[in-house]
Amino acid sequence: MRYISSQTERAVRFVGLSTALANAGDLADWLGVGEIGLFNFKPSVRPVPLEVHIQGYPGKYYCPRMNSMNKPAYAAICTHSPMKPVLIFVSSRRQTRLTALDLIQFAASDENPRQFLSMPEEDLQMVLSQVTDQNLRHTLQFGIGLHHAGLNDKDRSLVEELFANNKIQVLVCTSTLAWGVNLPAHLVIIKGTEYYDGKTKRYVDFPITDILQMMGRAGRPQYDQHGKAVILVHEPKKSFYKKFLYEPFPVESSLREKLHDHMNAEIVSGTICHKEDAMHYLTWTYFFRRLMVNPAYYGLESAEDETLSAYLSRLVQSTFEDLEDSGCIKMTEDNIGPMMLGTIASQYYLSYMTVSMFGSNIGPDTSLEVFLHILSGASEYDELPVRHNEENYNEALSKRVRFMVDQNRLEDPHVKANLLFQAHFSQLDLPISDYVTDLKSVLDQSIRIIQAMIDICANSGWLTSSIACMHLLQMVMQGLWFDQDSALWMLPCMNNELAGSLSKRGISVQQLLDLPKATMQTVIGNFPAAKLYQDLQHFPRIQMKLKLLKKGTESEKSLQLNIRLEKTNLRRNASRAFVPRFPKLKDEAWWLILGNTSTSELYALKRVSFSDRLVTHMELPSDVTTFQGMKLIIVSDCYLGFDQEHSIEELAA
Repeated sequence: MRYISSQTERAVRFVGLSTALANAGDLADWLGVGEIGLFNFKPSVRPVPLEVHIQGYPGKYYCPRMNSMNKPAYAAICTHSPMKPVLIFVSSRRQTRLTALDLIQFAASDENPRQFLSMPEEDLQMVLSQVTDQNLRHTLQFGIGLHHAGLNDKDRSLVEELFANNKIQVLVCTSTLAWGVNLPAHLVIIKGTEYYDGKTKRYVDFPITDILQMMGRAGRPQYDQHGKAVILVHEPKKSFYKKFLYEPFPVESSLREKLHDHMNAEIVSGTICHKEDAMHYLTWTYFFRRLMVNPAYYGLESAEDETLSAYLSRLVQSTFEDLEDSGCIKMTEDNIGPMMLGTIASQYYLSYMTVSMFGSNIGPDTSLEVFLHILSGASEYDELPVRHNEENYNEALSKRVRFMVDQNRLEDPHVKANLLFQAHFSQLDLPISDYVTDLKSVLDQSIRIIQAMIDICANSGWLTSSIACMHLLQMVMQGLWFDQDSALWMLPCMNNELAGSLSKRGISVQQLLDLPKATMQTVIGNFPAAKLYQDLQHFPRIQMKLKLLKKGTESEKSLQLNIRLEKTNLRRNASRAFVPRFPKLKDEAWWLILGNTSTSELYALKRVSFSDRLVTHMELPSDVTTFQGMKLIIVSDCYLGFDQEHSIEELAA
C-alpha cells in the first residue's frame, strides 16, 4: 500500500492493532508511522491486572499427560474462581468432552455435582430440548458448556449466551474461541500448550501469540479487579513460558514462504516488469526490514550490503524461474510479463501451484471424474484438517462414494476433500459433525477454484471441458450429480414416485415452469399441484432472443450477435439463487457461450447476471467461414438442466 502511495503521490492512512511487541519500531517503520503515532505497551499493561500461574507436568505421552491435568484444573477453579466464570482452553474437540466429563466426576465426588449450574430445573429442561449435540446436552446439566467448530451454529450460539449470562460457570473450548467470540472470564485455564498437527502427524506447540490471546480472555473490565490465568504445561517447557509470557515477543515476516504468489500478482498488475522492479518492491516490505535486523532467522550470516543484495537477487531470480516453470509468467532478457495462468491465479487469489497443476492436467475432453480429482488436488485444500484417526472415517466413506480414491493416502487432505465432494453430491450422511464443518469450508473454497478452471478451459478454446466444469459448479451448488441425478430433485417436494413418473415422460423442470397452473394437476396425477407450483417459484423461466447484425465497413465487415435475456415468471427474489444445500447465500449468474458443437471449439465466453432483463452482445469470430454447428449456449452457474442451445446457422440463413 505504501509502495502504491509513493507511485500515486496520494497519502494512505494506516491504523494497526496488535499484542505487545518487542520490535514495534520495525512495524512502525514499515507502515510509515512516526514516533508520534506509535504506542507500544508492556504485556503487563492491561485494563484488569493479570495474575499468572504456570504449572509443569511430567509425562512423555500426550493423552495421559492431558488426563493428569484434569484434577489440577478442577482444583484451580475451586481455589481461584469458585463462583465466577471460568474458560478452559484445550487442544481438540475430543479434549473438550474428556475434560468436561472429568470435571463433572470431581464435582460429584465433592458431593456437589451441580455447583457450576445457575438456573432453575424448568429453564434447564427448556434449554436441553433445544440442544442437538449429545455430549453438550449431557455436560450442560452440570453447568459446563462445550465450544468448538464441530457444534452447529445454533448449539454454539446457545452455549455462548448461557455463559455470557452466567447460567453456566465453566466453558471448555478449543483455541479458536480466543480469536473469535468475545467471552471474557475471571479465570482462564490453558490445559496443555500443544495440539495435534495432521500434516506432520505429531503434537506441536501453539504459537506464543495464541497463548497470549487465550490469557487475554482473563479478567472482565466491568466486574473484576484482577483476572487470573493458570497455564498447565509439559514440565520441560515451563521455563520457556515463564520467560516469554512476561516479555514482549518479536514479530518476524512470513513473506518468503508466499513470495511467489505476491510476485505473480504484482507482475499481473504491472507493478513489476523487470528484475530491478522486484528488488525495489522488496525494499518496501517488512521482510526486508527484519532481514537487516535479524538475518540469521532467514538463513543469512550477516546483514552487510553485498550479502543482502546477493541474497535478494538469488531469491527474486529463483522465484521468477519457479513462476516461469509453472507457466504463470514469461521472461525475456529485457522484461517479465504475465501469462494466462498467472493472470487467472491473481484474479481468483489462487496459489501459482494450483493453476500450474490445472494447466498440466486439464485437456479438451476432461471427464467429470478427472475434474473432481483436479479440483480436490488444489493447493487451497492443503490445510484441510485430517484429525486423529479420521483416516478410518475416510476409509468407511470411500466405500460408499461413486469414484475410487487412493486407499494408501486416506490421511491426505486432498483425498478427504474428494470424499467430502462426493458425499455432498450423493447426499450421504457424514460420519461426525466435524465433517459437516469441513464440508462447508471445502464448498466455500471450491467456487473460485472451479471458476478459474472454467477460465482456463475457455482461454484454451475447449468447449466440452468448459461446459463439464460449469456442470461441476452446478453440482456443488445443488448437491446432486449432473450425469446421474434428475434436475427434478432440485425441487424440495420431489419424491421417487413423482420423479420417476415425470422422467419417464421426459418432463423437465423447465417444462414444468412452462405449464399453466390449471393443467399441472393433470400432468402430476395425485401429487398436490399447489406444493409443486410453490416450489417452482424458486426457479427462473428464461427467454432468450437473438439477432445477428452486420457491422463495419465493406473491407472490414464483422458480425455481432445481439442477445436479449428475460425472466418471464414473477419471483419474490428475482436474482437470489435457490441453493438449499449450499452453505452460503448466492446470486444467480449465467454463462453465454459462443461455440461450435461439431468441432468442440469455444469462440467466446461471457458471464452475466440480471434481475429481470438484460441486453448484451457478442462478437462472432472474423476467421470463421461457416456457421455450421455454431451455437449460442446459455448455462446456469447454479441450476441443473437449465442449459439452452440456439443455432447461429439458422439465424444466418
